Amino acid sequence: MKKLIALRHISFEDLGIFHDIFIKNGFDISYIDLGLNDLDEIEPLSPDLVVILGGPIGAYEEDKYPFLEQELSFILQRLNAKRPILGFCLGAQLIARALGSHIYPGPTTEIGWIPLQLTTIGKQSPVRHLDGKLTSMLHWHSDTFDLPKDAEQLASTHSCANQIFSWGHNCLAFQCHPEVDATRIESWLIGHTCELDKHNKNIPQLRADSLKFGQILRQQATLCIEEWIGQVQW
Repeated sequence: MKKLIALRHISFEDLGIFHDIFIKNGFDISYIDLGLNDLDEIEPLSPDLVVILGGPIGAYEEDKYPFLEQELSFILQRLNAKRPILGFCLGAQLIARALGSHIYPGPTTEIGWIPLQLTTIGKQSPVRHLDGKLTSMLHWHSDTFDLPKDAEQLASTHSCANQIFSWGHNCLAFQCHPEVDATRIESWLIGHTCELDKHNKNIPQLRADSLKFGQILRQQATLCIEEWIGQVQW
């Protein structure tokens, strides 16, 4: 059985729909709650797969959240060894930063369901299953990042150029949220209520859109992540 470690920053932003997919594909899953658990107790190269999850803090806020320095070091060791790694939202930003990219506020806050536009390379990769012609996608971020050196851009939206990128064969990073379990969106709406109010987001509309688009995203994201698992160089 393969070992998966998920680095979690806030309780309800977990592996979502991917939890059962990883179990089905032979992974034993453990969570490390950043800021509560000591990351030094985990050898960075020992898990078969590391997944860095989302959260409402900035990837550059180590002055407020010192554990980010430890987390970035952990990620960089993983990347340098070319060990399999996935990132979602904040996780993608941390991967990008570990690879030397600048993280900064984007031109707009993207919160809601918006289809992806795939690049030519993206259409030839596992993220082809997430093409905007097939499914919408949940977005929930204010920051963005420059594409890391040697990374391949796989998808974008009108407001955010770097929605998905790969780096080598074993690293895939999503600024968006293909992992979201739309049947549990209420946790997001409650947990992020201050952010939603700040940006005047329509909570009933977000709830309705999640019910509308969640099931097809589950179907397409399952195809994406299972294809990626099959291509990883374990």
